Amino acid sequence: MVKRKLTGAHYGLRDWAMQRATAVVMVLYTVLFFFFLLGMIGANDYTEWQALFNKTWVKVFTQVTFIALFLHAWVGIRDLWMDYIKPFYLRLFLQCATVVWLVGCTVYSFFAIWG
Repeated sequence: MVKRKLTGAHYGLRDWAMQRATAVVMVLYTVLFFFFLLGMIGANDYTEWQALFNKTWVKVFTQVTFIALFLHAWVGIRDLWMDYIKPFYLRLFLQCATVVWLVGCTVYSFFAIWG
């Protein structure tokens, strides 16, 4: 009987799909932001920036993009820890530290965007 390995980055299609979906969200945000910047050439006024980021749809899209970024980072870093850090307790510590860091970044992003 073959013993099944219970650890490792064997999450397959779900993680592949999450990486692609979060990448699409980040690319869409980047493209829209780039076109906004092109439209602001010659306008060096803070009130225009403030007016843009006071719109609810911009705040929601920005927050969704940050959440996508943090999920994207989680999948990538978790797989990195699983593939290259072999001692179980060191890997567990690094994964927990990554989760704490990303949750902290998520909470901070809510305060920064909606504050």
